[in-house]
Amino acid sequence: MTATETIDQPDVWADLVGQERAVETLKRAVSAAHAARRSTDAALDDLRSMTHAWLLTGPPGSGRSLAARAFAAALECPDQGCGRCETCRTAVSGAHPDVTLCRTEQLSIGIGEVRELVLKAAMSPFTGPWQIIVVEDADRLTDNAADGLLRSLEEPPPRTVWVLCAPSGDDLIATIRSRTREVRLVTPPDAAVIEVLTRRDGIPHEAALVAARAAQGHIGKAKTLATSDEARQARSRIIDLPTQWTSLSACLMSAAEVVSAAQAEAAAQTAELDAAERAELDLVLGFGTKGARPRNAATAVSQLEDQQKARAKRLQRDAIDHVLTELATWYRDVLALQIGAPEAELINTGLADRAKATAAATSAERTTACLDAISGARRAIDGNVAPQLAVEALFIQLAGC
Repeated sequence: MTATETIDQPDVWADLVGQERAVETLKRAVSAAHAARRSTDAALDDLRSMTHAWLLTGPPGSGRSLAARAFAAALECPDQGCGRCETCRTAVSGAHPDVTLCRTEQLSIGIGEVRELVLKAAMSPFTGPWQIIVVEDADRLTDNAADGLLRSLEEPPPRTVWVLCAPSGDDLIATIRSRTREVRLVTPPDAAVIEVLTRRDGIPHEAALVAARAAQGHIGKAKTLATSDEARQARSRIIDLPTQWTSLSACLMSAAEVVSAAQAEAAAQTAELDAAERAELDLVLGFGTKGARPRNAATAVSQLEDQQKARAKRLQRDAIDHVLTELATWYRDVLALQIGAPEAELINTGLADRAKATAAATSAERTTACLDAISGARRAIDGNVAPQLAVEALFIQLAGC
């Protein structure tokens, strides 16, 4: 393979399906960055393709984090992202010494974390040409954290690249947006998702088709649905929820079950990590060492407990949001039939008869109101409304009780 072929078809980009325009933009930036490192006589137009701060936006499942890691790997790799060398592998995994991946399991990213990132950004690269900082949840920056990051973006170190990821540019403050170059990712089409599932994961075409429709362009979710009976059954239970809402008490009971399941899911995900973090803190503080009670231990323990509660709260919200997002696909199918869309375009391909019966029994206006109610409930929960109250109100409204 020639050097030109490696640049045109770098393996590091292979799983970014349906993102041709975004990938082409990032490739040009990588090419310009490498050209600038090789020669000070690089063409001005080429140099303009590269900047020190990037904002990758796109809907869930579009591959924002994957694109950011691929971009980091291509910038560090001598072959601009071959996907085979140790540089590419460590950059994508987060093990490269010059690539820092910031992910949060909390509700927000605070000023303390950003200060650490800014200090890292000010350091010279250890082994590669760039010091790259990837913030995968930039939309979770607090106001103070955003202000702290802004200073680094305004006066960037010469060999540092910031890559921020967020659902949309509107999720960040305007001053940060104005200092970054935005690259928008899109929801991959079903055909692209099916192709990667069959090629990369060996999933049969029919199973890949059903999973791709249900996942609505989210490749990771599509793979899970195609390979896990448990995931398919869990999704089926969500789509069946409207059949349970036969009375007011049934709506309340259904809401309680959804919230309780979300709490259990969050607890299961955090239990082991919480215990490990507490054990590590006890070791650092010296608990258990001849009855020692170190100064300020209570404050440190309280801070850790607060962080763990915030993480569990976020995971619970995410679990409920997943339920509401899946539930919305049912009403979208009903609405699609009501406005004359063909059955082939339904998201829930195996429920066409049930969707047709529901579509005939109600109106498009009513279905649209249901979709609006789901969107409203998601916003309410995101705005700190108690999940139990928000879900109860939603299910009562959807049932028309």
